[in-house]
Amino acid sequence: MVARKTIVRYATACLLVCCFVFSGQQSFAQRDAVPTDEAIIAEGEKLFNEYQCNSCHNVVGKKVGPALAGVYDRRDLDWIYSWVKNSQAMIAAGDPQATALWNEYKPSAMTPYDLENDQILAIMAYVRNVEENPPADKNTVTGGGEEGPAGGSGVPESYLNIIVAALIVVLVLILIVLAIIIGVLKKYLQDKENISEEDKEIVNEKFSLVAFVKSPTVIGIVTFLVIALAAKNVIDGLYTIGVQQGYAPKQPIAFSHKLHAGEYEIACQYCHTGVEIGKSANIPSVNICMNCHSSIKTDSPEIQKLYAAQESGEPIEWVRIHNLPDLAYFNHSQHVKVGGVECQTCHGEIQEMEVVKQHAPLTMGWCIDCHRNTSLNTQGNGYYDRLVELHNQNSATPMNVADIGGLECAKCHY
Repeated sequence: MVARKTIVRYATACLLVCCFVFSGQQSFAQRDAVPTDEAIIAEGEKLFNEYQCNSCHNVVGKKVGPALAGVYDRRDLDWIYSWVKNSQAMIAAGDPQATALWNEYKPSAMTPYDLENDQILAIMAYVRNVEENPPADKNTVTGGGEEGPAGGSGVPESYLNIIVAALIVVLVLILIVLAIIIGVLKKYLQDKENISEEDKEIVNEKFSLVAFVKSPTVIGIVTFLVIALAAKNVIDGLYTIGVQQGYAPKQPIAFSHKLHAGEYEIACQYCHTGVEIGKSANIPSVNICMNCHSSIKTDSPEIQKLYAAQESGEPIEWVRIHNLPDLAYFNHSQHVKVGGVECQTCHGEIQEMEVVKQHAPLTMGWCIDCHRNTSLNTQGNGYYDRLVELHNQNSATPMNVADIGGLECAKCHY
């Protein structure tokens, strides 16, 4: 009897060890099946961004859905393919893993995607690459100096205020020193006996504030300063006509970019669908909002406004913030897709704004400065080969937008 129990114990232990070893080998084989080829990783990154996977998933750490790191170790590849293509069908069929995920993250349901298996595998290749080679901290500051309010390298306003205050203090100290020197000199001359009568009159002359204020010199200086300040204010006012920098109107629905683009890291392209394909970035429709809010925060008063707009069929009357005059042409896709310009370049740190405001002045001078200072990325683009060759023959600086006609009037005015 004892021998039988011992045999059973050993058999059980061996079975557990075998299961552990088998599961470990399966896990290793699953990860090993995910490609590490750079071309496939690049394709996976493109698909990851194109299908807005980061709207619901982080590679490391939970978001709206689970973290993607190690998914190839936790799930069979065929199961992953089926889940991405139609998760709701798997839940309805009673798949235990699918049901467990639904119970943990409901009511957020995964959108079905029309992707091929090799495309899904490419996305996992990108996820594996990010997991095994984590990117540097996006908040790490490179380069020296504190940036100015428009993202340039100018002196911050707080520093300018300190400099002006210091200059005023220095000026006051100089005036005090001069007054002391004048007092000492006058006392010295008053005690001197062999000075002329004219010099005595000058030394003993008393200062009259009224006479000083009425003097032609003071009147002329004051008049000049008043005219100069008035002219400056008029010119500044003329330059600010049509400039709405800092404009932050109240919107019909309190949408927080800080929450959506910042905390949840939803890509700008998910809502502003035209930013990479057309002139306008597009204001998101109610349908885009309802992709998430049909099941998230449904009891919020602000979300109820979405339901009301959906039922009425009337568009939400968002207040436009960034508005160029009709005489100026601007194409989002040309800048974002072709030029690789980040949204923050023109719109500021949008992911930190609770209420969106106009960050840049959007003036002609501001655009021209950008064209003068922005270098072109010509790598791998045969269109620019001859232009770069000609440019390098006559200039030692990198080719920028201005060198390819970025300052021509017809580029923006036609």
